[in-house]
Amino acid sequence: MFKRYLAIMTLAVLAASCGKRENTSTHHNSLDSIAREYVRLGLSVGQYDGDFVDAYYGPDSLRPAKTDTSQFPKDAFLQKTAALKKVLAALASGTEQDTLTRRAAWLTAQLTAFERRIQQFSGTFVPFDTESKELFDAVAPVYDEQHFQDLITKLDRLLPGQGPIPERYQKLSNRFLIPREKIDTVFRVAIAEARRRTLAHYALPAGEDFKLEYVHDKPWSGYNWYKGNYKSLIQINVSQPIYIERAIDLACHEGYPGHHVYNALLEKNLYRDKGWTEISLYPLFSPQSLIAEGSANYGISMAFPGNEQREFCKNVLIPLAGLDTAMANVYFEALAVRSALNYARNEVARGLLDRGMSEQEGKRWLTDYCLLPEKGASDYLRFIRKYRSYVINYNYGQDIIRKYIEAQGGTTDAPDKRWKLFETLLSNENRAGDLLKK
Repeated sequence: MFKRYLAIMTLAVLAASCGKRENTSTHHNSLDSIAREYVRLGLSVGQYDGDFVDAYYGPDSLRPAKTDTSQFPKDAFLQKTAALKKVLAALASGTEQDTLTRRAAWLTAQLTAFERRIQQFSGTFVPFDTESKELFDAVAPVYDEQHFQDLITKLDRLLPGQGPIPERYQKLSNRFLIPREKIDTVFRVAIAEARRRTLAHYALPAGEDFKLEYVHDKPWSGYNWYKGNYKSLIQINVSQPIYIERAIDLACHEGYPGHHVYNALLEKNLYRDKGWTEISLYPLFSPQSLIAEGSANYGISMAFPGNEQREFCKNVLIPLAGLDTAMANVYFEALAVRSALNYARNEVARGLLDRGMSEQEGKRWLTDYCLLPEKGASDYLRFIRKYRSYVINYNYGQDIIRKYIEAQGGTTDAPDKRWKLFETLLSNENRAGDLLKK
């Protein structure tokens, strides 16, 4: 195994020695070799850590042989990760080609996440912000409780009735709870509309498709399991209450133009067309996830800009679910305020993982500030315990994507440019650091 690493290192050193008269073909061959070792390493770690690999659609030849997983070889994995990073550093210093240096930087950030996850899986933890930086290449802003209290008071004038705001919000939202027997019908219509709107702007790979499945007792509300060959399995957790806006949220986030589209475009443009083997492996705990989750959340407003989500719900989904459209405008105004409260989820995670916050206090924050029902709050505590600093990818990731797109002119009044910038983002290797610089 180490002979292979030495061979790769030799290639990189030779390439670096070319200086300005670099042999581009040699550099690409070296990087392709590193990419294959990166995939082998990730798949090997995934034999022990069941959450490490979210998707893989590369060659079977890179899959490791089955092995005894009773002892986790932490030190060996860390040594291999460090060796690959060293090779990448040598390669990057020996080239002036932007594509190669960006690709090497992306792989290096992914490998830094490998190191942190390997340590984490072994029971070695660091502070929340250090963890999120190493895993996802970003540190989310910190807000105190007063920030969320100020936001909550904005709901007081919106919500009907008297009494505690969380109770009033829950009473209003229960008017728009999708009946269990209507969930499949509502979701299929929502996904079809999200797909139609996405296809109006993108030509997706031929044969792209998804399978929809309903599951129970998960810590998440929806999940996209990308299978390769432009196919996805989208799972919806029906153990949680599902409100009408979530049909569109999940249709966009998990499907169009979210995870399904993101993975299909990466597979087509980078793996199939360019032969970049590294993209065939999606490590869940990596900078790729911030781009994936942030773009999937931002994709909701791409497909349904302005008030279009509200209007589609009022005109199509709410009647389809057999619900009353009365109070729908008030509900969507409350949802707009609630979206700004999502950063409270990060503070609960920081509190639980860093600051000794109790589960009871965490649940209070989730019900009082995130306005989750009791079941949703309990499930989100499970989510935090399992996924830890991953929580920043949804809210901070979305804000990073939004600011990046808008800074380049991709605003709601320039929809064609906005969709084009979004497509370019979804079709390339990016990390938060790249987007924040711009």
